[in-house]
Amino acid sequence: MLLRNRILTRQIASFFSSSPCLPPQKPLTLSFPAPVHHSTARSPNSPLPRRISVKPMAAKAKTTLSETAKFVQTDLFVPPGVEPSDVTEDMILPYSNIVQGPFAGYSQIKEVQFVKSSGRPKDCPKDDRPEFAILGRSNVGKSSLINALVRKKEIALTSKKPGKTQLINHFLVNKSWYIVDLPGYGFANASESARMDWSSFTKGYFLNRETLVSVLLLIDASVPPQKIDLDCANWLGRNNIPMTFVFTKCDKVKGGKGKRPDENIRNFQEFIKENYRQHPPWIMTSSVTGLGRDELLLHLSQLRNYWDN
Repeated sequence: MLLRNRILTRQIASFFSSSPCLPPQKPLTLSFPAPVHHSTARSPNSPLPRRISVKPMAAKAKTTLSETAKFVQTDLFVPPGVEPSDVTEDMILPYSNIVQGPFAGYSQIKEVQFVKSSGRPKDCPKDDRPEFAILGRSNVGKSSLINALVRKKEIALTSKKPGKTQLINHFLVNKSWYIVDLPGYGFANASESARMDWSSFTKGYFLNRETLVSVLLLIDASVPPQKIDLDCANWLGRNNIPMTFVFTKCDKVKGGKGKRPDENIRNFQEFIKENYRQHPPWIMTSSVTGLGRDELLLHLSQLRNYWDN
């Protein structure tokens, strides 16, 4: 049986569309930073981080094997240190398209502390520790996800009023890396000037933060794909900023009449495939049930260890 068919059967068959997509006019290639030593961080004039290469599998006689190779290269996230031809079913993290590689290591959170809030990117910590920025639409569940990851209530304040986070908030994890809570975008009640200010200083953070390993772009799986999320993903891709799609609220169905989370995720991915030659990493989560927590931390560990190697 093909690797593709086994994955479809075992995990989340409805997330991968079998219908062919029209070739995009300007497909993007998502990049993750190459290893950067703390003492040799990139200068503003240095080239962009190199792409994690995904080499084609060796040609085989059987057509079915080439279909498997295509699936591995276009639908799965193959991390550094793994050849696509070596990918097996048990290497794929549950409820995701992420392959576990040799850089995956200790991933549990033992200690977390709030460090500071910054109103400008230049005011952020300057100690060269790697960091992961959590970004998403207001009310997508950013604070709930952070609290679930660190397993501490109220480490990141939750609020019934979307848009409460207005600063860049750094949380130090295990004294070695940062979780960065960014302001949510798309807050309808914010003034136009406030939305413009948010866009300006947040984009400045993305474009100038040398210690940024990846953006965790949170997508609400309980609602259909939102244009503002797709626009954000495309902006990050155009600017060569690494990202992982983290689908939140995968335990919810809005109002009893909405589509299932897996349907919304599939629809979102179909839009993304129109702009990316290779699908960025993605994972399903729920801060209520704990779905995806350990797998997401394992994914962060392999990105972090590769960056810091």
